[in-house]
Amino acid sequence: MKISYNWLKQFVNIDWAPEKTGELLTDLGLEVEGIEAYQSVKGGLEGVVVGEVLTCIQHPNADRLKVTTVNIGSGEPLQIVCGAPNVAAGQKVPVATIGTTLYTEEGEAWTIKKGKIRGEESHGMICAEDELGLGKSHDGILVLDADLKVGTLVADIFEVENDHVFEIGLTPNRADAMSHFGTARDLKAGLIQQNMNVELITPSASSFHVDSRTLKIDVDVIDKESAPRYCGLTLSNLKVGESPKWLQNRLKAIGLTPKNNIVDVTNYILHDLGQPLHAFDASKVVGNKIIVKTLEKGTKFTTLDGIERELHEEDLMICNAEKPMCIAGVFGGADSGVTENTTSIFLESAYFNPVSIRKSAKRHALNTDASFRFERGIDPNITEYALKCAAILIQEVAGGEITSDIVDIYPKKIEDFQVRLSFDNARKLIGEEIPREIIKRILMSLDIKINNVTETGLGLTVPAYRNDVIREADIIEEILRVYGYNNIKTTEKLNASISNTSRFEDYKLQNVVGTQLAAQGFFEILSNSLTTPNYAKLSELLKDEHNVAMLNPLSNDLSVMRQSLLFSGLEAVSHNINRRRYDLKLFEFGKTYHHYNENREEHKHLSVFVTGNKSAERWNATTKPSDFFYLKGTITAVLERLGLSRFKASPIKNDVFSEGVCLSLGKTTLVEFGIVNKKILKHFGITQEVIYADFNWDNVINMTKHNSIKFKDIPKYPEVRRDFALLLDDNVTFEAIDTIAKQTEKQLLKDVDLFDVYQGKNLPKGKKSYAVSFILQDEHNTLTDKQIDKIMNKLQANFEKKLGAELR
Repeated sequence: MKISYNWLKQFVNIDWAPEKTGELLTDLGLEVEGIEAYQSVKGGLEGVVVGEVLTCIQHPNADRLKVTTVNIGSGEPLQIVCGAPNVAAGQKVPVATIGTTLYTEEGEAWTIKKGKIRGEESHGMICAEDELGLGKSHDGILVLDADLKVGTLVADIFEVENDHVFEIGLTPNRADAMSHFGTARDLKAGLIQQNMNVELITPSASSFHVDSRTLKIDVDVIDKESAPRYCGLTLSNLKVGESPKWLQNRLKAIGLTPKNNIVDVTNYILHDLGQPLHAFDASKVVGNKIIVKTLEKGTKFTTLDGIERELHEEDLMICNAEKPMCIAGVFGGADSGVTENTTSIFLESAYFNPVSIRKSAKRHALNTDASFRFERGIDPNITEYALKCAAILIQEVAGGEITSDIVDIYPKKIEDFQVRLSFDNARKLIGEEIPREIIKRILMSLDIKINNVTETGLGLTVPAYRNDVIREADIIEEILRVYGYNNIKTTEKLNASISNTSRFEDYKLQNVVGTQLAAQGFFEILSNSLTTPNYAKLSELLKDEHNVAMLNPLSNDLSVMRQSLLFSGLEAVSHNINRRRYDLKLFEFGKTYHHYNENREEHKHLSVFVTGNKSAERWNATTKPSDFFYLKGTITAVLERLGLSRFKASPIKNDVFSEGVCLSLGKTTLVEFGIVNKKILKHFGITQEVIYADFNWDNVINMTKHNSIKFKDIPKYPEVRRDFALLLDDNVTFEAIDTIAKQTEKQLLKDVDLFDVYQGKNLPKGKKSYAVSFILQDEHNTLTDKQIDKIMNKLQANFEKKLGAELR
C-alpha cells in the first residue's frame, strides 16, 4: 500500500522528516518497506528559469533554426539556438540552463550541455511543454505570461509538488489502515504516546446540501445479508473532464493514473477515507431503479475490461430494472460507467459482506482496489459520510448539483465490539506492568471507548471498523504496539523448559530417511496437494467419490485434494524430462486425502521415483539404466535403516504397476513398488521406464516404534563362505532358496546371497542356473571343515528334495 506523506499531513499536522515518520509507523505495526521521493514533474524543473527573448534572427546555416539571445536575470544574455517556429523577440519563455537534467516521456534522463548547432554556439534550451513534462504539446516553445519576472524559477510558477511516498507492507488483519485516514489514526496514537499534542483533522461535510430533487433513483436491496448497508444519491448537470492538478498529483503520487474528474474523485475518496465508491451514468440506469441482488448461474455479463464473464449464483450484482450493471464491490460493467458524455450520475457508497466479495473476486480472478478493501472489511459507519464528502468534491471539480436525497438502506446496524480487559492478564502477556493511566491514554487515542473502570480491569467498546480487535488478547496487542515493543525491557533471567521427545517422532525419522536418500543421489521434491479430479480416471484404485473437493477452487486443475502422490510426482518427472534431464532420482514426503462415506481421512506417504540411468556418464565407468532391483535395494536400505528387516515380499497386481511387489510385516503393508504402467506414463508424455515406490509412512512409523534394538559383541571368530551353482526350474525364486536355507541351519548360517544368474544355451529348456553364496559363522568357536561340510550337505539335500535342484 502506498501512502503519500503530503496527503497524510492533511489529517495530522506534523513536520517530521519522512524517515522519522516511517520509523514510527513501523513501530506501530504499519511496516514501512521503503520511502520514495516523488515529484509531480520529474526532476522538479530544477535549473529551469524564466527568460526573456531579446533578439531572434534567422540561423545563417539552417532554414528552420533561429539564433536568439535570452536574458535569464543573471550575467550576460545567453545565445541559444532554437528550432521552434513560434519563438520571437519579446517573449517570456522557460529556459533550461546548462547542466539541467530533463526527462523524456519514457523517463529517460538527458542533460543540457554547451554545444554548437550548425556552427552557432548554444548555451541552453528554450523548452516546449512536453520537454518540461508539463503536457504533451510539441507544436512550439511554451510562451509564459509576459508579467513574469526574469529569473523566476519555473517550478514556482507551475507549483511543482515534492512529496515522499511510503510503501507499507500492510498485513491482512489491518483493514482499518487501508487509507490515508486510517494510517493517520494510527500515526496520531503514536504521536500522543510521544507526548505530542496532536488532533486528527477530518474533512468537513457540513457544506453538503441537496440542491433539488429532480432526479430520484429508487434503491431495492434484495440480498440484505450480502449488502448490509447501501447508500446513494444523484448529481446532475456535471461536466466530465480533466481533474485539477492537485487531484491528479495526489493520485499520481500513489501510482494511479488520472481518468476524469468523476472517476478521480471516487479513487481519491477510496484512498483518502478507505470507502470504495462507484459512479453510474444515471442515463443508463433503466427504469430509474437500482436493484441489489444475485442472478441465475451462467448469466452473461461484460465487465469494464471488455471480458464477457459467466456469473455465479452467489455473485452479488448491482442491477437496473432490466440488466446487471456491476459486480458489487469488485468491478464495474462496460455499459454503465462514466464517459465524456455523462451529465448525471448515481453515486454509490456501500458496505458489502467481506466473504461475499472475496468469493466473487477469487471466482472471476479480479483484484481491484475496491475488492481489496471490501473483502477485508471496511468501516460500516463511514458510508454516508464518505458519500457526502465525495459529492461535495465532485461539485467542486465538475460543477453540477445534488439532485436527490441520500438513500441509506441500513436495516440492521453493525454493532461495536464489547471487550473486557484485565490488568493482570495484560501484565502477564506483555511481561511488564504498564501504568494504568498510560493504558487508558493509549486506548482512547485508538478510539476505543472506556465504559467502566475497576481495580481489576476495564470495560471497553471497540469501534466496528476494528474487526481485528474482538478479544482481550487483541486489546493487549494494541496497547503493546502503541506503547512500543522496544520499550519493553528484556529480563535478566531466561527461563526455558526442555521437552522429552521420542526418537520415533515423525520429523526425526523423516530427517533420517531423507538424509540417507540424499546421500544416495536422490533429490527431494515438494508438490501441490491440490490437483485435478481427472487423475482419478487413470487408475481403478482411485474413485471420484473419494475425492475431497474444494468449495471455492482457483481452477479445475486445482479443485480436489490428491488421493495419491504418484501423479504429482509424475508431473515433476515429466517437467524435468521435457527440459532434457532424463536421469532422475526423486523422493517426497506428503499426505493423501480421502473422502470415505461421511468421513475425511489423511494418510502420510513417502514416494520414491527412479528413471533413466543410475549415474551420469563418466570416462572411467560404464553407465547402467536404473531398474526394478536398483529401487528394491534402495527400499530395503531404508527399511533396514529403520530397523525393519524381517519383512515379507509378495507380488501385487493392479493397473498402476506392470510389475509390482508389496513388502509387509505380518498384515501391515509397508511399501508397494514396481514399474509404472505405460498407460499412465503416456498420459504425462513420458516414454522412458519409471520405477515408483509408495511407502505407507504411517505404518512405517508405527512398526518402527515397536522395533527394539539389541546390542551384542562383535564376533571374534572368522566367517566362512561356501558357494553352490544350482540348476533350477524357471519358476523357482531366490526367496524360496533363502527361506529353505535359513530353515535348514538356523544358528550358524548368517547370510545367503545370489551373485550370478544364467539362462541360455548349454542348459535344458525351462531351467536356469543360480550361483548362491552362504556365509557361516560360529560366534564362540572356529568352524571346522567337518561342521561346514555337514551343513552344506544338509542344504544340498533340502534343495534337491524341495526344489528339485541339481548341483552343476
